[in-house]
Order: sequence, then structure tokens, then C-alpha cells
Amino acid sequence: MTDHDYMRKALALALKGKGFTSPNPCVGAVVVRDDQVVGQGWHHGAGMDHAEVEAIEDARGKTRNATIYVTLEPCNHFGKTPPCTRKIVESGICRVVVGCKDPNPFVSGGGIQYLKEQGIEVKSQVLEDQAQTLIEDFIWYTRNDKLPFVILKSAATLDGRIATSTGDSKWITNEASRAHVHRLRHEVDGILIGSGTLHADDPSLTARIPGQKTKDPLRVILDTRLNIHENARVITQESEARTIIVSGPNPPREKKKRLEQKGVQVLEVGLKQGRLDLNELMIRLGKMSVMSLLIEGGGQVASSALKQGIVNKVCYFMAPKFLGGSDGIPVFGGKGPEKISQAFSLKRVRVDRFDEDILVQGYIKG
Repeated sequence: MTDHDYMRKALALALKGKGFTSPNPCVGAVVVRDDQVVGQGWHHGAGMDHAEVEAIEDARGKTRNATIYVTLEPCNHFGKTPPCTRKIVESGICRVVVGCKDPNPFVSGGGIQYLKEQGIEVKSQVLEDQAQTLIEDFIWYTRNDKLPFVILKSAATLDGRIATSTGDSKWITNEASRAHVHRLRHEVDGILIGSGTLHADDPSLTARIPGQKTKDPLRVILDTRLNIHENARVITQESEARTIIVSGPNPPREKKKRLEQKGVQVLEVGLKQGRLDLNELMIRLGKMSVMSLLIEGGGQVASSALKQGIVNKVCYFMAPKFLGGSDGIPVFGGKGPEKISQAFSLKRVRVDRFDEDILVQGYIKG
């Protein structure tokens, strides 16, 4: 097997930690000696052993003159756990293969340099694109003053409608697509919708994957005037995740008090042209260690997110269905640009199939 083959194993291990490690990145590691995998591990959560440590421990003394494959540059500083570079040196490993460097500009390359100084051979940037994509939220958050990495998800018919004129939207996409959305919910720190979606669907906004342990995301509801029903599922259901209602300045005092008594946090942000200032909200959420955010709102929220420039990535599901009329609810609300040259363009586009549905993914920034 090649370095690429073993790195793919490490990436697959890292993926197991996705959703559980924030604000740390998910990392996987594989120890190989004499062309045999003798140890493997991944980072399970903040404060727990890093992937390298777990893989070395799993090798049970078979690390001397071995190679370790790790998706992210080993740390070279003391945090909640000791530096992984020291553990590698002490284990007798003679070669380290790295997927991508640490994105923190203050420490990037430091772990690799230390290992080289200890006489260990280091090869880096192996399957770098895949390694960086796996932790794209961590990279963005680290390099952009702790702003959340924002994913805008939409699901529409081929004629661009997210619901009929009566508001009916169940179900536009198929079961496979919806299962993937639950995977996305599990992987992010927070999920955001607007009050329109809340009142229309009364969603739970939880992550449900049959047979798998999942983590519910923080629920963020845009509700300028605090009109939420106090028996809404996001308030009454059992979940380890919190609910935040984002209001404009000076919301109704008594309503705010009652919501807070139910365990809901009411977060007041400013208004921008009559709508909640989403850039201010991103700064506030970032300070709360929200590293990644999934937007599942309706047309108005989706449009505001794009126009206010907070979206990094778009996940656009298309179902092979037509409403065949002009009265359905469009994916984006409000006024659009006057020229095609002013349209939002996606970069690094990828297309996937979920049975008959199509998912188009691409990046606006980041």
C-alpha cells in the first residue's frame, strides 16, 4: 500500500469524530510497521487524547521504526493535553506523514520542524485537499477571528420552489437526501432558521441518524419581534442542545423573561435595513465557540444570509419534480440583482446523487 492509501485510512478515522470534537478539529492517525497497520485512532472530543496518542497507544509497543500517518500536523504545544510531537519522538517512530499543516499561522509548521530537528523524516501535504476539506470549518474559524463557517442548505424542485403556494413542502427531497441533512446537522455546532420556518413547520432541528450516536446542534432562531410560540418544539423537546432566540433591540420584556425561565437564551442584535444584522450575530456566535453553522431557513433568511455576506458554502438539493406554476414559494425571497454579472457564483463545485435527487455543493468564500 502507498502513503495515499494509508492517509485515506486516517481520513476515514478522522471522520468518525466529526461533530464531536468542536472547537477542536477532527483528526485521524494510523501507525504502520512492515506494511502492516499496528495502531489507529482518532480524536473523540475536546480534552480527550489526540489521534496520534490514541494510535500510538493502540500499537502497544510496536512503534519503533514505524511510520505514523496523521491528517493534521501534530501539535507542538501544551494545551489540555501534552504535545503530540513529544509522544511521537518517545515512541520511536522514525517517519511521519502529514495530510495538512496546522492552519494557525502562529504555530503552522512548528510541529513538523520540531520532528525534523529530532531526526524524524517528515512528508507533508499528502491528500492535502481532502484533509483540509475535512476541517474546513476549523480552518476558517482559526484564520478569521473566530467567525463561524456558514453552510447555506436549500432543497428545491427543478423549477426553484421550496414549497407550494399553500406552504406545503413535505417532502420535496427524498429520504436519502434528508438523511444526509441530518448528518450535516450532526457535524455542525449550530443550526439557524427564521421565524417563518418555525411557525410553518414547528421543526425539532435535531440530528437523527438511525443506529448512530449523534449530537444535536445549538438551535438559533431569528425572531425579530419575539413572536415564537412558547410551546414550540425547539423549546419543549428534550435535547442536550440549547435554543437561542435572536431578537432585535428591546424585545417584549415579559415574553423574554418567560422564555428565559424555560431555558431559552434571548440574544439581542442590531438591525440593518429593518432586518437582523447577521454579521453582528456571527461575531456573537463565534465568541460562544460556534465554529460552524448550518442555515436551513426559508427564502427570506437565505436571501439575507447571501446579501449580508456571511455564507461560505452552499448545499443545494434539487429533486426531479416540477410544480409547473409561478405561485410556489421561491428558494430566495426579495429583490435580486439586475444583471447576471452580479449573481453569486460558486467555486470548487461538486455534484453528488442521493438516489434520484441531486446535490450541488460549492463555495462562495473560504
